[in-house]
Amino acid sequence: CALAKLGGRPRVEALAPLPRFYNFGGRTDFSGRISTVQCFENNLVVRAALSEAGRGRVLVVDAAGSARAALLGDNLGALAVSNGWAGIVLNGFVRDAACLKELPIGIKALGTFPVKSGRRDWGIRDSAVNFGGVSFQPGDYIYSDEDGILVANADLRGLAAAAADSDGSTVGEDSA
Repeated sequence: CALAKLGGRPRVEALAPLPRFYNFGGRTDFSGRISTVQCFENNLVVRAALSEAGRGRVLVVDAAGSARAALLGDNLGALAVSNGWAGIVLNGFVRDAACLKELPIGIKALGTFPVKSGRRDWGIRDSAVNFGGVSFQPGDYIYSDEDGILVANADLRGLAAAAADSDGSTVGEDSA
């Protein structure tokens, strides 16, 4: 049983409703394994991460909620799409919002700001980041839709499919 390998129930956390994260990408529903970045008012490490093969992952960026610079715009959004990222969750701000909504990727951020970020400090890759009452661990799973964001230490869709297979039901099937 998949749950037995986890030692019981998976850990699932919901991102706090405030501050509010808004949808900026062309997809509102996205999910994947988490990769993290921590940086402040600069996007060098964001660009480096998005330059890698995303393999369906979601980049979670903790920019400390700074409203003094946009860390993501159309160029980095397009880079993420071309490299196979499923989404980006940014505890910070974006620019080029009209262009971002045309990209086939999920992007959630606190809002828009027209000024580019600096390029001075590198930042930190793939370490735990915390915001909105949630700890985002590299390798965990994130699920985002119009209702909010969930983070789990297990593949919830895989567990649901395995449970459905074992009892003969279909994932998402009502019991009524």
